[in-house]
Amino acid sequence: MAIVLGPNQFGKAEVRLVHVDRSTPVHRITDLNVSSALRGDFADAHLTGDNAHILTTDAQKNTVYAFARDGVGEIEEFGLRLGRHFADSFPWITGARVEIEQYGWERIEVGGAGHDHAFRRAGAERRTTVVTLEGTTPYVLSGLAGLVVLKSTGSEFSGFPRDRYTTLSETTDRILATEVTARWRLVGVGHDYGKLFASIRTILLETFASLHSLALQQTLYKMGEAVLTAHPEVAEIRMSMPNKHHFLVDLEPYGLDNPNTVFYAADRPYGKIEGTVLRDDAPPAGPAWLTVPGFC
Repeated sequence: MAIVLGPNQFGKAEVRLVHVDRSTPVHRITDLNVSSALRGDFADAHLTGDNAHILTTDAQKNTVYAFARDGVGEIEEFGLRLGRHFADSFPWITGARVEIEQYGWERIEVGGAGHDHAFRRAGAERRTTVVTLEGTTPYVLSGLAGLVVLKSTGSEFSGFPRDRYTTLSETTDRILATEVTARWRLVGVGHDYGKLFASIRTILLETFASLHSLALQQTLYKMGEAVLTAHPEVAEIRMSMPNKHHFLVDLEPYGLDNPNTVFYAADRPYGKIEGTVLRDDAPPAGPAWLTVPGFC
């Protein structure tokens, strides 16, 4: 039996970056969390402690800040610039992966108008991207996370099999709530990433709201199907949607009925629905999903 080194990578995780665009009196801020990882010939570092091929993680962090000096742009474009730089740095670096989360900020309104340079955090939702360079070939995943949605009716769940441990009652009217994490793989690069993100987010929301849901699985598939139907540049979309359960509270001990109005919002345990919707002729994913955890 021989023990050998398997696949490996290294980089700088969660570089926090805030860029302020001061080119006009109305400032704009871009708030990012950037993680980089390099792939290539790093065997000597693992096997003998020889660091001759190691581009330090500190240098990777500094590169992120330096590249933001003149602006970030769309996070996919920023990830591609960083990834191409890292992959071209030294001959022994054969690929790079850049993962970015973007946090939203909204202008504070003063007298009914947005303030020029005062903001409030928009909430837990994030825009995301994972950019991978394999040699000179780019792969781009765009996405979102932390998108919490709820519909107070228009959802049911019935017809499921029962065994000795099944206690859940069937229902034709329930609250459906979830937190959407989605990543979509794009064909090629050079897209209008901001416009595409806004359109896909709108499609996901509108489909969730308008579909009469028979199961969260059905909702997930229809949301993905709607995205692929509208955007041929999307090869596939993967989604993770936990079921944020809302249980009807029993008010009978207090001599009251509950006409489907008072619920207990349970945070755990929860059902977790995950799936992929893709084109049957989608181009190969290559390393696009490598080290991306789970479905998303």
